Amino acid sequence: MWDLENAESGPMQEAGSVNDTPSKTKGRCVPERLVRVGFIPLLDMAVLVAAAEQGFARREGIRLELIKDVSWSNIRDRLAFRQFDVAHMLGPMPVASQLHLGSNPYPCFTPFALGRGGNAITLSVELYREMQALAGLDGSEDALANGLALKQVVEQRRRSGKKPLVLAMTYPFSSHNYEFRFWLAAAGINPDTDLTMTIVPPPLTVDAMTAQAIDGFCVNAPWNMIAVEKGIGRMVATKADIWPSAPEKVLGVSPEWAEENPETLSRLIVALDAAARWCDDEQNHGDLADMMSDPAHVGVPSEMILRLLSGKLTVDPDGRTRQVRNYMAFQDQHANFPWVSQALWIYSQMIRWGQAPYDEAWLSRVRAAYRPDMYRTVLGHMGTSVPPIDSKIEGAGTEKFIDGRSFTPDDILGYVEGFDIRTAINPAVAD
Repeated sequence: MWDLENAESGPMQEAGSVNDTPSKTKGRCVPERLVRVGFIPLLDMAVLVAAAEQGFARREGIRLELIKDVSWSNIRDRLAFRQFDVAHMLGPMPVASQLHLGSNPYPCFTPFALGRGGNAITLSVELYREMQALAGLDGSEDALANGLALKQVVEQRRRSGKKPLVLAMTYPFSSHNYEFRFWLAAAGINPDTDLTMTIVPPPLTVDAMTAQAIDGFCVNAPWNMIAVEKGIGRMVATKADIWPSAPEKVLGVSPEWAEENPETLSRLIVALDAAARWCDDEQNHGDLADMMSDPAHVGVPSEMILRLLSGKLTVDPDGRTRQVRNYMAFQDQHANFPWVSQALWIYSQMIRWGQAPYDEAWLSRVRAAYRPDMYRTVLGHMGTSVPPIDSKIEGAGTEKFIDGRSFTPDDILGYVEGFDIRTAINPAVAD
């Protein structure tokens, strides 16, 4: 594995593509290094866009080539096949890869998280109106009350012999899957027996709901608000309602590329840190929204992106809005730090939902997925506030889970066994 502290400092000792255009880095002139980055068109890839468009990468001698893709399985495979050097990646994907889960478990890792927030659960308007009729909702209810109303619909449909609801998430090893299931289970709904869970890539979720192929989905911005403003969806919960600190997207890194290009990876982390700070500054949100609205990136109106960045969500086609504090955070409150405790929480959800067994021997592999040591080595002496520890109790204080429990990293099995709703191990989890 890559060793920053013992890596040679000279950029010409690295492998990889070199652009002839010189850049000044740390007071010296160096050739630009090309870094190919795969991404899905979601707002939480904003740090990558800012690093490329605002000159943070160029300042570190890097030329970022942002390459759009449509699905997370493509992102995984193209990183494995060396078409990408690094990638915009779901937080659970490096953990799954280290545990050899999925159809192509390429063992990547992350030294840098790209931010928090942006996810929401959106149900079809027809389903939400059904919930209103049964539970007397007036539209002001919180996420748990909405979940309990959905439970009434699920139970009524079962009694009447109707087919189960179909709900979509974007990838089996994703924050969307675990947050959707967490919300459902907190309301007493078993996602494996009470309804059908399916997979739809983020850019196709709105089309799938329009075609009535699904009754709801969990995905990152902007697709939830697009469904609302098209008149087909109603937001019923956000990531902040389920767990405000939940890890979201991360920088997935090819270990081979990291070993061949240690200094470039170090410089990339520095560039992304600066870009994340820039993205969190509200004064820059107008420019960020304009950049993200480009068809090469997300390709939706900048006005909608600006509202999402400010946390002002349109949640119902009737025009009801909701202000969500820190709906998206790119650097604040250590949003970029790859907490090992969050990787272990992800593992707890894989166990809970039958994707993996509990195995003490696997814990070191889970820890290898998130690399706070790399983050600390690169940024610890640059004025960035870096936590002195790798793990903490998750869900404590103001960052509570929707079910009120907290997660202690050294008691994974006890945590999982404390859930009333969980799934037996399934040795053949497909993706």
